[in-house]
Amino acid sequence: MAASPASKSVTLAADLPLDSGQSLAGVEIAYEAYGELNVERSNAVLVCHALTGDQYAASDHPITGKPGWWERMVGPGKPIDTDRFHVICANVIGSCMGSTGPASLAPDGAPYAMRFPVITIRDMVRAQMAMLDQLGIEQLHTVIGGSMGGMQALSLAANFPERAARVLVIAATARHSAQNIAFHEVGRQAIMADPNWKDGDYYGGASPDNGLAVARMAAHITYLSEEGLTEKFGRRLQNRESKSFGFDADFQVESYLRYQGSGFTQRFDANSYLYITRAMDYFDLAEERGGLLADAFAGTKARFCLVSFDSDWLYPTAESRHIVHALNAAGAPVSFVELSAPFGHDSFLLEVPALDRVIKGFLE
Repeated sequence: MAASPASKSVTLAADLPLDSGQSLAGVEIAYEAYGELNVERSNAVLVCHALTGDQYAASDHPITGKPGWWERMVGPGKPIDTDRFHVICANVIGSCMGSTGPASLAPDGAPYAMRFPVITIRDMVRAQMAMLDQLGIEQLHTVIGGSMGGMQALSLAANFPERAARVLVIAATARHSAQNIAFHEVGRQAIMADPNWKDGDYYGGASPDNGLAVARMAAHITYLSEEGLTEKFGRRLQNRESKSFGFDADFQVESYLRYQGSGFTQRFDANSYLYITRAMDYFDLAEERGGLLADAFAGTKARFCLVSFDSDWLYPTAESRHIVHALNAAGAPVSFVELSAPFGHDSFLLEVPALDRVIKGFLE
C-alpha cells in the first residue's frame, strides 16, 4: 500500500497499557475533526470506524480520492450535524492510516511488523480515551459506531461509563461468534499463505497483496446479502456473450469481488488486517465481566440506542436484542429498532433514510 498520509494527530503522553500485559510507548493517534468544539466542550461526538475504515469519515480519502466513508451522515445539516457538533473520528491503533500499528517504527527504528503486540477492542478504546484527555474532552455528547465501531462504542460504555452521555450502536455485537471467527481465520490464512508475507517482514519489499485481496473478497461477501447480490449481479456474465469454459471472471459478481480485493490492497496493510481481525475475534464483553453481559453496564448513566438490519446475517438482529436485554437488566435507558434494508451488513454505510432519522432523533 502507499505510505500513510499526514493527518491530525496526538502523541500519547504516557505509555499505553494493553490487555495482553504489554504496553506501547509513544503511541500516535491520527484523527480527523469536523465542526467546532463549543466553549463548554460538551458537543463532542466520537465516531468509531469499522475494520477496514479510517479517520476520513467525512473528507476525501487521501489515497483513493473517494469521498469519506460516512460523508452522507456527517456534515452541515446532516444527521450528525457539524453545525451543532464537534465530530472526531480516530484511526484505531493497529491500523495503517497514521495511528501506531505494525507498519510503524519500533524503538529500534525498524517496523514493528509481527513484533507489534496483539491488541483488543478495549485497547483501541483505551487509546481513544487517552487522546480525548489530551484534547481536553472529559465527556462525549455521543459515541457512535457501526460494526467494529459499534464494538468500540459498547466497550467505551462498559469500561469508561462516565465518558459518554449517549451510546449509539449500529449493526454490531457484544461478542464474536464461532462463524465470525471462522471467516476471519480464512482471511488471515490467505494472507499468511502469500509468499510475499514473509512472516510479516515484507516492509520495503513486495507486499502480500494477493493474500490480502483474497481476504478482502471473502470478508466482503459477509457484508452483503443474498438479496442484494442477486439484484445487483444475478448470474449475469461480465463483458461476454457466453461462458469462457476457463477461469477468468465469467460472472459479474466475480469481477466485482476481484475489483474489491485489488482496490483494498492500495489502501490497507496486510499485517494490520491480521491484528484488527484478531482484536475483533477476542471481543466478548460478557467474558470481561465473568460471563454476565448485564454486569458490563451496571450503574451506567448513559442513554443507549441499538440499530440492526433485517438483511444483516453477519451480526443479525438477535445479537442486538441480546445487548438490549442486558441493558434492560442493568436498568439502562435503551431504544432499539430493526430497519429493513436490502444491503446486508453494509446497510449502515449506504442509503437507508430510516437510519438517518434514527440517528438525527437520538442526537437531539
